[in-house]
Amino acid sequence: MRNQLPSFTFFAILLGLSSASLAAQEAVTYINPRTANENGAPFSGAVLAGNTLYISGTLGLDANGEVPTTPDAEVRNVLNNIRDQLQAAGMTMDDLVSVQVYCSDVAYYDTFNEVYRTYFSAEFPARAFLGSGTLLRGARFEVMGIAVDH
Repeated sequence: MRNQLPSFTFFAILLGLSSASLAAQEAVTYINPRTANENGAPFSGAVLAGNTLYISGTLGLDANGEVPTTPDAEVRNVLNNIRDQLQAAGMTMDDLVSVQVYCSDVAYYDTFNEVYRTYFSAEFPARAFLGSGTLLRGARFEVMGIAVDH
């Protein structure tokens, strides 16, 4: 006869896992938050739920709020913005597990990749590179991501 857990033990284990999952979901921190009473776009820069950080779409505008003249400068700006959101949550680029890149013209794919690869020291996260058409403020790139604190 194989070793089997009594059914009450199995359910206790399930309940224990469920309790841990619920506790993790309750721990939510807003990074660069906005509230309903504030002006500006109605979203927070990132939300940390348990050990998972959800980073809102971000653009690579310069200090004056303008799109840089070169695509590679814009890529650096947008990735620096992502890195800053991660750092605010105590994470690094290597904690990213998923990235979505929206690009106004997929002809910038190679340029994006040349800069992107310099921001990681370990494995790359899963990624989608999507041709999007026109982006806000005439940007070439908008990037969002999910990171998990290991």
